[in-house]
Amino acid sequence: MRALLLLAPALILAGCNAADKTADATANATEIAGNAAAAVGDSIANAVSEGAKDLKKEVAGKAVDRGDWVGRWKGVEGTYLKVSKGKDAGTYKLEMQYTLDDKGTFDGKGTNTGIAFTRPDGDHVLTPSDGDATGLKWLAGKKDCLTVKSGEGYCRD
Repeated sequence: MRALLLLAPALILAGCNAADKTADATANATEIAGNAAAAVGDSIANAVSEGAKDLKKEVAGKAVDRGDWVGRWKGVEGTYLKVSKGKDAGTYKLEMQYTLDDKGTFDGKGTNTGIAFTRPDGDHVLTPSDGDATGLKWLAGKKDCLTVKSGEGYCRD
């Protein structure tokens, strides 16, 4: 019986030591798995970021088709816009009376946001909008419009 009393604490200590080792091993494995998951996540995030940069570069250089904008658009007080296809894909001719005194024909290129063009008053991008976005009360409520800048827009309906 005395031997059993001496052996019991030794067995308890051995069991605790084994449990501690198991807990340590589990903690280490969890930490390693967490680090691996974080590394994979970082790799995926970097790959997506790099891929997005490459895609932006690829898209930035290519003209976008805006063929559904071809036709005549009405502005206010006699202003108008006529969009025609250019010689190359994604290029356009923009004939416009853009003020009471100014008119001309300008070369445009389809972009992700609209049709970019330059005229004597600077660089512009023709963008899709509604009548309210043109800033012109005479076009308010219209749904199918193109806007050059606030106060200059053209609508179909």
